Amino acid sequence: MPTRERLVDRGRVDARAITAEIAREVKLARLGHSLAQADVARAAGISQSTWSRIERGQASNLTILRASSLLAVVGLRLHARAYPAGSPLRDDAHGALLARLRGRLHPSLRWRTEVPLALKGDLRAWDATIAGERWSLAVEAEMRPRDLQTLCRRIALKQRDGEMPAVVLLLADTRHNRELVRDHGDDLRVSFPLPGARALELLRAGANPGASSIIRL
Repeated sequence: MPTRERLVDRGRVDARAITAEIAREVKLARLGHSLAQADVARAAGISQSTWSRIERGQASNLTILRASSLLAVVGLRLHARAYPAGSPLRDDAHGALLARLRGRLHPSLRWRTEVPLALKGDLRAWDATIAGERWSLAVEAEMRPRDLQTLCRRIALKQRDGEMPAVVLLLADTRHNRELVRDHGDDLRVSFPLPGARALELLRAGANPGASSIIRL
């Protein structure tokens, strides 16, 4: 499962960077308060050698609980927050949905999956992109979106930051999704003005849809 391995590896890299940053903050705070390692280690309930390893970034088993305790001893407070960064692990149904769209494209069109935004350090990616002669558009596929407004805002930000002229919101053709689109029809037409049937017709012909659309398959 290469996709899952890539996501896990990304998380491990982030964890090592966070651990190194905590080690740096702990050391700087201790030195800033003119505290000895032995004193802060005693207050934290660990040995001086353990504290020393933590400051050197060699504590591979540093938990959130221990990190928070260490930071508190030197007058700091740990604050953590998760935020969207890149695409999550997708299941087989999601891949099959993308495959259904690809199967309806004209053979001349170029199809790529998991395409990162062309921004340095940005981990976000499009589920797929479709490209023809001097044009391209992005594809975001969803099996069962729950908050359509939040999804549309996320797509709009990616479209702006990635300078993508048009986006296909690809939805599984289920009763839930049909009702969701019907209930938000007026708002969705602002962001996705081209009818899905017309967009699919143009893509089958190898032509540029020229505007964003919602396609259900």
